Amino acid sequence: MSVFNNWDVVAKGWYIACPNRDLPVGKAKSLEICGQKIVLFRGSDGRVGAIDAYCPHMGTDLGIGRVDGNLIRCYFHHWAFDRQGNCQDIPCLDRATIPAKANVSAYATDEKYGFIWVYPDRNPPAGVAEFDELSGKEIVSIVDRKLQRNCHHHICMMNGIDAQHLQTVHKLDIEMELSLQQNGSGNIVDFTLKGEIPQTNLRGKIARKILGENYTYTMRYADGCIGMLTIMKNVRLIPPLHMIYAYVPLAGNRTEIQPIYVAAKRQGLLGWLKTRLLLLLTRLAYYALRDEDGQIYDNIRFKPNLLLGIDAPISKYMEYVNQLDRSDWSRYTKN
Repeated sequence: MSVFNNWDVVAKGWYIACPNRDLPVGKAKSLEICGQKIVLFRGSDGRVGAIDAYCPHMGTDLGIGRVDGNLIRCYFHHWAFDRQGNCQDIPCLDRATIPAKANVSAYATDEKYGFIWVYPDRNPPAGVAEFDELSGKEIVSIVDRKLQRNCHHHICMMNGIDAQHLQTVHKLDIEMELSLQQNGSGNIVDFTLKGEIPQTNLRGKIARKILGENYTYTMRYADGCIGMLTIMKNVRLIPPLHMIYAYVPLAGNRTEIQPIYVAAKRQGLLGWLKTRLLLLLTRLAYYALRDEDGQIYDNIRFKPNLLLGIDAPISKYMEYVNQLDRSDWSRYTKN
């Protein structure tokens, strides 16, 4: 069964859940991710747990319960579960007699870019993806308003590597040279596109004066659900700008997209001002393209019947998505 553009398959990957600030120590929150009801809770040690939201006893939503140390305790009959989904206490039973069926599924969590992320498995191969240029650095992130699109997130994510639409929709008269690099586990792929800034119009002439003759940008895809765009690479005056698109499929064949702008934290007042300026430029770059693209992805029924040579990045992207591992959150028959 194909993974690409398939609403019944959820690939293993890091799915954005909620902002860190929404889950202080001692609080619980239930929410739906990819059609799966999850309860998040932050224990007294500050760590976040994620388990199935419904108590296996009578189905009460654990999100209305309370955090007890590093456990989440059901509101109804006070059963208590740890971050591994193991039932550690049933008040009316001795611990030694707790049935194995009292346990629930648990999922890995990570905290990055100001958000809590959930992985639909206990043991992810790595944490949430990073930008190479920002690896090991302290990060500042700014969150923009979420938006929704009327298509699968795999379709939305192709936007950053669609060379034709840069010319037709955005009137950017450019040619691009593509290189592709995939990590060892196959869950991360980088599309690097290079070219020369043309002088065929006023926009191009101004860009060459400010940025230089050439441009490079990278689109990193992680787990088929996170897009990480780096622009302004190897240009004059401006360091690389970084933005993240976190995608979550919703009911009714819709996709929710959370834009996040990130930059390395700089020291001192001038450093603070430079960081904020870079984040502002990143936001403006996103706004310059967002509305034009929105018209497309709210009115598309994707059928790749006639891909051309210039569409090679899209073909490669589809191959990448189809080899991703399916998670147990998928709604499909396994036999």
